Amino acid sequence: MKTIVVATSLALFGSSSIAQQNRVPKLPILRGNPALQVQGEYVDEMVANFIAAHHLPGLTMAIVQAPYIPRSAGYGKANIDLDELASTKTMWNIGPITQAFTAIAIMQLKEQSKLGLTDAIGEHVDGLPPAWQHITIKQLMQHSSGIADYRSQLDNARRYNPRELIALVANKPLQFRSGTDVRMSATDATLLALAVEQASGMSYHDFVWKYQIDLEGLQSTMFASDFAKLAKSDRPDAHPNDNQHSKFKSEVPYINPVEPATGYVEKGESLSPVAVEASENLFGFGDLWSSAEDISKWDIGLAGTTLIHAGEDHDLLYLPTKLDNGKVVSAMIGWEFTHHPGFMEIKGDSPGFSSYLSRFTMADELVCVTLLSNKQGVDLTVLARDIAAAYQASLGPNIDQQQIVAQESKFGVAETVARIKADLTKAKVPVFSVIDHSENATRVGKQLRPTTVISFGNPKVGTKLMLQNQAIGLELPLHALVWEDEKGRTWIGYPRLDKLADRYGIKDLTTIDAMTGFMDHLVAQAANVYTY
Repeated sequence: MKTIVVATSLALFGSSSIAQQNRVPKLPILRGNPALQVQGEYVDEMVANFIAAHHLPGLTMAIVQAPYIPRSAGYGKANIDLDELASTKTMWNIGPITQAFTAIAIMQLKEQSKLGLTDAIGEHVDGLPPAWQHITIKQLMQHSSGIADYRSQLDNARRYNPRELIALVANKPLQFRSGTDVRMSATDATLLALAVEQASGMSYHDFVWKYQIDLEGLQSTMFASDFAKLAKSDRPDAHPNDNQHSKFKSEVPYINPVEPATGYVEKGESLSPVAVEASENLFGFGDLWSSAEDISKWDIGLAGTTLIHAGEDHDLLYLPTKLDNGKVVSAMIGWEFTHHPGFMEIKGDSPGFSSYLSRFTMADELVCVTLLSNKQGVDLTVLARDIAAAYQASLGPNIDQQQIVAQESKFGVAETVARIKADLTKAKVPVFSVIDHSENATRVGKQLRPTTVISFGNPKVGTKLMLQNQAIGLELPLHALVWEDEKGRTWIGYPRLDKLADRYGIKDLTTIDAMTGFMDHLVAQAANVYTY
């Protein structure tokens, strides 16, 4: 009877199938820390504290561990005057992340043999100033064109078409010889978007829609011009004692609807709303709207061949670039790269919004963090890295982020220190000392990875704090630590000043906030290729 049962089983399931199942090892699949906690702090606590410290109306977050999106959440409000909460489907203007979509469109046209990276932009966009004619597609993607950025000339009360945007800076001289330096310019991305239109025979809107939005199934991604048809905002006149939302009771699309957030800019003590249409003034650079979850889906597409097929085309976009003069720059079309292998980030702000996307692309990581907020001028870099570290500790700086603010630099220690000193000199802030701990270690026969402390500050501000409690003099002047960790990554860190204020009983939080803002700006200037 046993022989009959075994024979029957083999006939039904196949002996090779059973043998294969027995041979397959049960390997552990490490998907990160499901608790999403680092240094005893949960992600929700980090976000809540950040929102409070920066007075944000709302924020949305999504975390990828490819091919999954294990966490997507909205915090706060999408509109502070209406009963609209930030949700997983809320759309935010993604600002400079748009240029990454533009870059993919260019590479798709390259793969379709409709343009080349060495083509002069004058071959694809007519009527340009003579000095621009021979600038190549690749130089525009590198932001090495030298063409001035039209954003400083914009009046967001007006609406510009792409040609009018170009006209804002058409008479300005090149800032440097093309191909020799890098400076982010929205004009570069707008010219690339116009090249997409000429090469494809389609509008930029339609090409991006067909080959990215529709292809990846991004249901919460669109342009402002699509809102009237596709957004699901339910904003009737308010009634006393009645919730303003009602359509969800009878119309399924209004359940967890795809609706745009309202963007805000800080003016004094209050937040002023920004018109949705202002995003249209950033054609090809910052005019897309999306949810954090959709950006994460699109990011997963970047990891494979669904958007760009050839490996060398991936590498051109997602690795440091070499300029015509041989200089290697840790940036490309808005993306920046650090010494963490496979790490890349793209960020910035737009009228009423701030955005951030990071990608850890190594096979044993494949983590992405997307953060979008409806307040302009907020740097989300440190928060995003702390969230990544909560998911997988090795992605962060391996310090107590509740006590120290740390950001990874795109440069080595020596260059990062030089950049900090140059920025302090420019700001007319005295540097009191520069201590090279690794050099001192060498003098006593020890080896220490590059570790430098820079001390600086404004005696007026420091004295103001010491008049409240002289003991805080132990922490002054201000310090910034630049160090290389065991992975070869360069970090810039400084003590969290709000924690110091608590420790020494400092009540002048206005001064503490101003000092924190200065430190954040100093670190961002030194750590990044682009100026934000």
